[in-house]
Amino acid sequence: MRGIGEVARASGLSISALRFYDGAGVLVPAEVDPATGYRRYADDQVRAARLIAGLRRVGMPVAEIARAVHDLGDPEAVRHRLDRHRRRLEDGLADAQRELLRIHALLDLEENLMTRITLPAAALAATLDAVRFAAPSASDGPVPAGVHAECDPKTLTLVATDRYRLAVAEAAAAVEGPPIRLFLPLPFVDEVRAVRAGQVTLDLTAEAVRAETEDGVVEAEPLTFDFPDFRRLLPVGDRNKQVTVDTAALRVAVAAAPSTKREHEGTAYEISVLGVDPAGSVRLVAESEWAADAASHVAVRREFLLEALDAGAGGQLVLELDGPIKPLAFRLPGDDSRFSILMPVRH
Repeated sequence: MRGIGEVARASGLSISALRFYDGAGVLVPAEVDPATGYRRYADDQVRAARLIAGLRRVGMPVAEIARAVHDLGDPEAVRHRLDRHRRRLEDGLADAQRELLRIHALLDLEENLMTRITLPAAALAATLDAVRFAAPSASDGPVPAGVHAECDPKTLTLVATDRYRLAVAEAAAAVEGPPIRLFLPLPFVDEVRAVRAGQVTLDLTAEAVRAETEDGVVEAEPLTFDFPDFRRLLPVGDRNKQVTVDTAALRVAVAAAPSTKREHEGTAYEISVLGVDPAGSVRLVAESEWAADAASHVAVRREFLLEALDAGAGGQLVLELDGPIKPLAFRLPGDDSRFSILMPVRH
């Protein structure tokens, strides 16, 4: 028999540790003097104490250590427990490394005043598709050719306008770094929009924008433009003025219907007039009807109307018609995160 001090020296466990494992039922002494409480261990318990010391150093939980000591007569069972604990340690190390990298990246973002936005490429492309039609095609107008981008901690918001129409779309995203507002140039937007697979990471600063995709890296300089407060322009939804339409059917009708020509500041275009019939359905209106009952109709540029319907991605759209001088609004049913408005053409 061996005393507790001898077992401590032979195993590498302290006397207090041996007392703890006794109390936990992991390594109970072979004998305990009833008068003095002095613990004595059998020779084969030294092997168990050494196992406990090793498992303690690698962070195995006490319950698992107890099972390993119980299985000491079956080396294969002990090895199985060791392998399982090693895999837990490796997984934990991998998780810790990822978290440390994320913290380093966050410190870099804050130091460089950079915002990093990560989201699926398909989600970003769909969000850009929903607003791209409303972006100016040339940079010589009052609004440059580009798309406004801003974010909060969980959402990327994209907005485009050429003054005659405005489109807004949101996408859920992982956002790290400070909030940011940038005007993205159209060539950058179109190149990123072409990628539909994998993840996209956007690194945004006041001086540069960078997108890392499966197809490579796209870089550009943001445009200098003080984008207006678009939220003031958004219509407040009035359910009494909302009509749900089949997007594809309305598009076919608009494309096939005769249109009226107009000219403004030397630019020729065609218009379409929409109205709501007594049954509550949207219909195309002839110009003679429009003139007779203008209060219930709205006229918009035909080209813009077709592009807005295409951006609706098929299915159904909710139209808000509020008379001839209010914008015509388009929303997805039950989804306020994407909508667009067309400015009316005055009669």
